[in-house]
Amino acid sequence: MENLQALKQRFGIIGNDIHLNRALEKALRVAPTDISVLVTGESGVGKENIPRIVHQLSHRKHAKYIAVNCGAIPEGTIDSELFGHEKGSFTGATQDRKGYFEVADGGTIFLDEVGELPLTTQVRLLRVLENGEFIKVGSSKVIKTNVRIVAATNVNMQSAIQKEKFREDLYYRLSTVEIHLPALRERDEDIHLLFRKFAADFAQKYRMPSIRLDDNAVKMLLNYRFPGNIRQLKNLAEQISVIEEERVISALKMQQYLPNNNGNLPAVIGGKKENDFSTERDIMYKILFDMRNDINDLKKLTLDLMKSGNVEEVQEEHHQLIEKMYENKDAHKSNVEVMNIPQNSSTEKDYDFIETIEEDESLSLQDKEVEMIKKSLEKNSNKRKLAAKELGISERTLYRKIKQYDL
Repeated sequence: MENLQALKQRFGIIGNDIHLNRALEKALRVAPTDISVLVTGESGVGKENIPRIVHQLSHRKHAKYIAVNCGAIPEGTIDSELFGHEKGSFTGATQDRKGYFEVADGGTIFLDEVGELPLTTQVRLLRVLENGEFIKVGSSKVIKTNVRIVAATNVNMQSAIQKEKFREDLYYRLSTVEIHLPALRERDEDIHLLFRKFAADFAQKYRMPSIRLDDNAVKMLLNYRFPGNIRQLKNLAEQISVIEEERVISALKMQQYLPNNNGNLPAVIGGKKENDFSTERDIMYKILFDMRNDINDLKKLTLDLMKSGNVEEVQEEHHQLIEKMYENKDAHKSNVEVMNIPQNSSTEKDYDFIETIEEDESLSLQDKEVEMIKKSLEKNSNKRKLAAKELGISERTLYRKIKQYDL
């Protein structure tokens, strides 16, 4: 069995992250067996390397290795692609065709994006995993195959199972051994190492000196979240290598190539972040509602104080309200100054400094959203692209909302 360093050199894998090493060790151990493997991880982390390792280090290495992107095949033809079809089984089937499972007999099939498989295809795949049998589309003849399946997905499989988009029995068949690859942002020590490797590769490819980063640019690179993972980092290295004349890249230059994805904000866990400003808008409206409640509480407190003129009595009667407003259980004992109004003042005309506040303001979410869009459009001379950027939404979303509210 190869050691870890030799394995990395053989398959061109860069990095020393502990989670990456653990994934490679599992691939090394499982390769000589015929166990099904499920590779999980975000898009762009390099999941395609694990099936190649598993195949090349197994006794099937001299047989066929077929990689299938399940998400790229239309639902109507995927059964034919995987299992083959008989002549005349559907329109356009002018001849018999072997599917991948028949062609790869004795070898390995890599099912990338397996979470995108239709439920009907999942039933067929389950039969192959259970007893090595399948039936071509339009045929009644059972065909045997001896294929090892390695699958990969960036879908949350437990969530897909709960939503009945993926069969639970198939998931447990595929994930006899599950190998998880970490996201690039979880591999801090490997980011600069990978960037230098990509920069050297592109320097050789385009016959130019290799770029390098100064200390501030390295810090900026390490602080970025890289939603596209290794694929994004590679594209970044290629862009800078080709476009920049200076071979030493500063933080200012690096900033121009890093999309502003609010990398320093907390990540959304257990939810989907939509391309809209709904989250920021909800926060703003919550602040507005809290402010309105505080103003109403303050008005009530002031009115009672005006009527009674007794500070201690008002403090005693409204101590809970005062505590809530100042978020302090001892607020009425603190340095909060309460205006002492003379008891003989009972008419409103004695208090010219008091402004009557009419509670007629509209705090409808829709009204506020319309108001924000109008203001932004006016400010940017009705240029939708600039207005959308200021509002933090896509131009397409802004156009939809303009039509929705007939602006």
